[in-house]
Amino acid sequence: MAAMPHTHSLYEVFLRVAADRSFTSAATALGYTQSAVSRQVQSLEGELGVALFDRLPRGVRLTEAGRVLLPHAEAVRDRLAAARAELDALRTLDGGLLRVGAFPTADAALLPRTLAAFRALHPRVEVARTEGSSGKHLRLLAAGDLDVAVVSDTAGRSLEGCTLHHLLDEPMYVALPAGHRLAGRRELRLAELADEEWVAGSARPEDTLMRPAAESGFRPRTAYVVQDWIAKQGFVAAGLGVTLLPALAADAVRADITLVTVHPDDVPHRAVYAATPRGLSPSPATAAFLAQLRETARELTAPRPRR
Repeated sequence: MAAMPHTHSLYEVFLRVAADRSFTSAATALGYTQSAVSRQVQSLEGELGVALFDRLPRGVRLTEAGRVLLPHAEAVRDRLAAARAELDALRTLDGGLLRVGAFPTADAALLPRTLAAFRALHPRVEVARTEGSSGKHLRLLAAGDLDVAVVSDTAGRSLEGCTLHHLLDEPMYVALPAGHRLAGRRELRLAELADEEWVAGSARPEDTLMRPAAESGFRPRTAYVVQDWIAKQGFVAAGLGVTLLPALAADAVRADITLVTVHPDDVPHRAVYAATPRGLSPSPATAAFLAQLRETARELTAPRPRR
C-alpha cells in the first residue's frame, strides 16, 4: 500500500481527478497508485461531508457539490503554488527579506563590505537595514524585529533573547591632530595623555569608549562633548583635543589626523559580535549573512596608523 507523498494536497488530487474524470488516469499523472488517489478523495469527502464524484462504470463525474468546490480548490492550488515558490526562494536565497542592523563604526567598513559581498551572491534577497547603538539592536533582536545585528562590547546591556557570535576584537586608536608631539609614536599609554583635552561623546567617561580606562582610574579632561564621528574628527584636526577611535572606523579618518594605537592594558580591544535571536532557527539568508560577516571579519585588518 503506497503512502501518499506530501507534494500534493487533497485539493490538488481532487482537481486532477476532476480534470481526468478517472482515478486511474489521475494516479498515473500524479505518480500514485489508484487506491491511494481513491483514499485521498474519500478523505476529502469525509472532511467536507459531501460526495464530490459520482462513481460510474467507466470513470467518475463531478457531483453538484464537486462543481461548487471546483473554483475554490483551484484557488487553494494557486495559493499553494505561490507559497511553494516563495519557500523555494527562501531556501535557495532567491528571494526573501533579511533585517540587519549595526552600531555606527561597524557601518564604516564591516557591514558595507559584508552587504556588498552578500548582494553579489544573493541579489534577489531584500535587505532592510537599521542603524543605532548596540543596545538598541539587542532590544530589536529580542523583540523579533531584527534577524541579525552587529554589536560591540555588551557590558551593562541585557542579552536576554540573543545569541552572540564572535567576529573580531578591535584595537583602539587615539586620534591626534597633525603635528602633535606624539604623532610619531607606534603606541601610547593613556598616562602620556593625562594633560590633553579630550573630545568625547559624553561628559561621563563611563558612557564612552573610555569606560575601561575610567573604571581603572583614568579621568580624561573632556573639553568638548561631540556625538558625531565626523564632527569629532573636525575638532581633532583643528587642534581642539584628542579622541579615541575604534579600528573599524579608521578607514574613514580624514588625512589631517594621525592615529596611534592605544596600549591594550589601558583600553582593551573591543569585542565585536553578530547577534541573532536566541532559540530561533536562522533562515537560510541569516545563515548565509552570518557566514559572510565572519569572512569579512577575517579579511578586515586594522589599518595602520597614519604617519
